[in-house]
Amino acid sequence: MAQAQTQTQTQTQSLESIQSAAEKSVTALLPQIKGRYFVTASRLDPRLQLASCAAPLEATPSNATVAGARRTVGVRCSAPAWSIFVPVTVEVEAPVLVLRRALPRRAPVDAADVELQTRRLSGVEAGFISDTGNLRGRRLRRSLPAGSPLTADVLAPDVLVRRGQQVTLLAVNGPFEIRAQGQALSDGSEKERIRVQNVTSRKIVEGVVENSFTVRVDR
Repeated sequence: MAQAQTQTQTQTQSLESIQSAAEKSVTALLPQIKGRYFVTASRLDPRLQLASCAAPLEATPSNATVAGARRTVGVRCSAPAWSIFVPVTVEVEAPVLVLRRALPRRAPVDAADVELQTRRLSGVEAGFISDTGNLRGRRLRRSLPAGSPLTADVLAPDVLVRRGQQVTLLAVNGPFEIRAQGQALSDGSEKERIRVQNVTSRKIVEGVVENSFTVRVDR
């Protein structure tokens, strides 16, 4: 009986080795940081039995460019041939700016509103803000309570042009510039495309917000 169990074990690929291969493949893609990453593969069903691989396991994340907290890694064996997908989560322990107080939606955030703390959070360091210089010209997309870490996705560029505001329409054709008065039909941040109505002709055009009073129109 003991001999039969030993033979079965040698013919079955260790689930821990599959999980480890998945974790290593994700770790290899993560950028170097001052903090620390925690990469964890989901536990595989203990009833799963895959033939022992005669070659090194090959592990490939489904998307090497995604910087999110969850990834899926394909682990395959070439001899004998089998493959399996393993979910992997990524956490980072690194300095991040945290709100000292609750702030409402669209509120600007400055250095007095935040403090630097070391937190363990889901995702990679690139998604978190640790430099107060990155707060300039940005506002909150949604209200946040005190203690919230600041991430790139919760900040939006300041609205430079608001709906109903009078702006200058600027069209450039070589060395020539044509200017006209317009009225913004929607809010717009820097480099964002908005619709503007020409006050004189009443024609509606699209343009790119250059600053708080100018919209460049395509020619």
